[in-house]
Amino acid sequence: MMPSLGKMLVIFGVVLIMTGFLFQFFGRIPGFGRLPGDFYVKRGSFSFYFPLTTSLLVSLLLSLILSFFWKR
Repeated sequence: MMPSLGKMLVIFGVVLIMTGFLFQFFGRIPGFGRLPGDFYVKRGSFSFYFPLTTSLLVSLLLSLILSFFWKR
């Protein structure tokens, strides 16, 4: 159990580092975070942003990546 958990944590860390480098060197991904289904409400001095569609896409992508590594 522990070796597989360690392997998964290392893979997750590498994915996070690679994502950080991508954002650092390539800037923002165009359109990412402003998809249909992302809610933004601004009323006076109050603003609320809830990226529902973006969260679902990130969750799907991470699930696919982790399922690929999990089966090996």
